[in-house]
Amino acid sequence: MAPAGLSLGATVLGLLAWASLAAGDRVYIHPFHLLVYSKSSCEQLEKTGAETPADPTFAPVPIQAKSSPVDEEALREALVQATEGLEAEDRLRAAKVGMLLNFMGFHMYKTLSATWSVAGGAVFSPVALFGTLTSFYLGASDPTARRLQAFLGVPGEDQGCTSRLDGHKVLSALQTIQGLLVTQGGAGSQARLLLSTVVGLFTAPGLRLKQRFVQDLAPFAVTLPRSLDLSSDPDLAAEKINRFMQAVTGWKMGTPLRGVSPDSTLLLNTYVHFQGKVKGFSLLPGLQEFRVDNTTSVSVPMLSGTGTFHYWSDDQNNLSVIRVPLSAHASLLLIQPHTFDLHKVEALTFQHNFLTWTKNLSPRAIRLTMPQLTLQGSYDLQDLLAQTKLPTLLGAEANLRKISDDDLRVLNSVLFELKADEGEQPTESALQPAGPEALEVTLNSPFLLAVLERESAALTFLGRVANPISAA
Repeated sequence: MAPAGLSLGATVLGLLAWASLAAGDRVYIHPFHLLVYSKSSCEQLEKTGAETPADPTFAPVPIQAKSSPVDEEALREALVQATEGLEAEDRLRAAKVGMLLNFMGFHMYKTLSATWSVAGGAVFSPVALFGTLTSFYLGASDPTARRLQAFLGVPGEDQGCTSRLDGHKVLSALQTIQGLLVTQGGAGSQARLLLSTVVGLFTAPGLRLKQRFVQDLAPFAVTLPRSLDLSSDPDLAAEKINRFMQAVTGWKMGTPLRGVSPDSTLLLNTYVHFQGKVKGFSLLPGLQEFRVDNTTSVSVPMLSGTGTFHYWSDDQNNLSVIRVPLSAHASLLLIQPHTFDLHKVEALTFQHNFLTWTKNLSPRAIRLTMPQLTLQGSYDLQDLLAQTKLPTLLGAEANLRKISDDDLRVLNSVLFELKADEGEQPTESALQPAGPEALEVTLNSPFLLAVLERESAALTFLGRVANPISAA
């Protein structure tokens, strides 16, 4: 495995070097040509730029205004429809974005997970992070735009338009990844997945937002611009935002937004909800034991199911990996340490070569038992960037004039749920020992998880379960 400290920048430079070597003596093609502006697009931009007036702005409605609830089934259908009729280039673009967000995801997960409670659990979405940063790229002007482009993994080779990242292509690719993730395949082949992304844009009264920026976010998320007093009573403002988001989404976030800074005039909060239901799994009657450590146990609801899953036991590194299908394109990867040294296994596995490493898995008949999960994660993006020694990337001096003329704060929150098929009742067979040919695997001690969209190879979620109760 590569050293755990391998930097994101070094990895990207390595990829660029590989791409240039692979090109050989052929006509030069930008290694990220699927993500940058084409020559014809640049010509069109130059033409329209000279003719287009200043971007129109609007004032968000008050937060107490009546709002329609978010329809998650409609969002799911929209994601699925976005994958219909995909061209080969669309799939290649999604794979390229998947590669980039995986590299960034592991890098930022390492930083973020260091702040998590040892005895709890949390979840992180590389897709949400990459989409949020791309959204800011669309709202940025130079030099902030070029710095964001480089951080996203697509360094501009010159100052020309054809080296510029096309943020619309990136958000479209993220929509493809999310659509493939929730696509079921054949009728009844898998349980339905829900994946919803909502961006709350909360402004001080009278502040105006650029209309085009809000429209540009459509492939990535539902955007809800609202205004409220953010400065008089920051705690009350945070409470109002939490109540509003729960009212329009129905999501019960256990780690809601806390006190808003008195200096805040604009907040951009990205909320992600994932709900997976594992086909063929049943909720076991009663509560089952989960060993938090050598001296502590808790009682939790558990799921169980028998099937052919891909599995590998690495005795050298004292861990096992099992891959469980969630949809036609989505898999749940479960990493179980053979001891209670979760952090050592986390440092070993959640690296940039993780997916290459999982090629060791092979099919095996398994009876799998694991906790029913509700994981949550929330972080301040500016604080996270500061921990990675990039405090000014979205700081007060960042040029985000295409969003608004005011300073902003950025927060990301994730709600991750994993359940048995809805409506399935526990059966006697769910409690019976598996046949002699099936391996018994029980996740009743701390473990790691990842959700993989297989076609793009994008890791959409990374998580840690040290205690299912404190994670809920």
